[in-house]
Amino acid sequence: MAEPRKILTLNAISARGLARLPEHYAVGGDIADPDAILVRSANMHDMTIPASVKAVARAGAGTNNIPVKALSERGVPVFNAPGANANAVKELVIAGMLMGARNIVPAIRFVEGLSGSDEEMHRATEAGKKAFAGKELPGRTLGVIGLGAIGSHVAEAAIGLGMKVIGFDPAITVDAAWRLPSQVRRAESVEDALRVADFVTLHVPLVDATRNLINAQRIAVMRPGAVLLNFAREGVVDNAAVIEALDADKLHAYICDFPANALKGHARAVALPHLGASTEEAEENCAVMVAEALADYLENGNILNSVNFPNVAMARESAYRIAIANANVPNMVGQISAVLAAAGLNIHNMVNKSRGDMAYTLVDVDSAVPDAVIGRLSAIEGVLNVRYLPA
Repeated sequence: MAEPRKILTLNAISARGLARLPEHYAVGGDIADPDAILVRSANMHDMTIPASVKAVARAGAGTNNIPVKALSERGVPVFNAPGANANAVKELVIAGMLMGARNIVPAIRFVEGLSGSDEEMHRATEAGKKAFAGKELPGRTLGVIGLGAIGSHVAEAAIGLGMKVIGFDPAITVDAAWRLPSQVRRAESVEDALRVADFVTLHVPLVDATRNLINAQRIAVMRPGAVLLNFAREGVVDNAAVIEALDADKLHAYICDFPANALKGHARAVALPHLGASTEEAEENCAVMVAEALADYLENGNILNSVNFPNVAMARESAYRIAIANANVPNMVGQISAVLAAAGLNIHNMVNKSRGDMAYTLVDVDSAVPDAVIGRLSAIEGVLNVRYLPA
């Protein structure tokens, strides 16, 4: 039987996801010296992460709550679940578009403020409803900023509703491009999409390049009366600039998933309590995806859907496997091979891939690996950690 593993959970994780971990794993919220951590929204930045931790997996897409850089320096991969919550977010974005187009939330607030008899409320309704007249979606243009799994799902749904779609993503992957409906028109820049869109939806991660992506300058190029939707990350929109645009009737509505004091009480701002991935199905999908990836990494060293390591997978053809995380520097594979050769170990199979400053090597050898060899591999300058994974 494989070596028992200990998994610390920092949030409630879907039971369906936890069931994908091997039965002999110890899993819980009070695990000491864990091999890995499973997390959803808990903030790990102020947490002392035990030296025993070999991987962190987030049951969701964003990893802003995880100290990815510090973990990379330790050679610890951080896994996520890209696309597992795409349908849930897509549905909420469509709901947000309808809320903005039909003035649904202001209309609800109006009705909640009515008083008097039913007859008096009826007269007030007929007199006041014209203030909430909206517009239909067919023929309108949706600008999608960010064309990953969620953005492409939203684009497809909007096309199904009869909308025109223009999209922008400077770093679109080949897989994402294949997923994208052919009717989506490609924008050359964020501004190119903003100029023509009646609705704008954001689906980008929060990094330095996207912080305040939508600011006063970019709002200035938007169509008067446009609806802005943010179900990505709070920091990609400058709330002060949005409020100024709403007050000046430059924007018709702002629909987002991130409450803020600046937005509270504004007649045309709607902030939801971070509901994007809050469906039973999305939580299960995310948990299943990361649990499977985590178990494969701990048992076999394979990496899929890591935000800081390359994807690396190698079928086992030997019972003796070594997994090495190292800095992406010259001659690393040569040094690893030399240590194994000096120990009389024959390399059966090897794969090495890099991603930015990080590199990762899997090596299958034909015989058992002594502890002294693991020590010599660990001593190579630039090696961050070495794991011996006998079957």
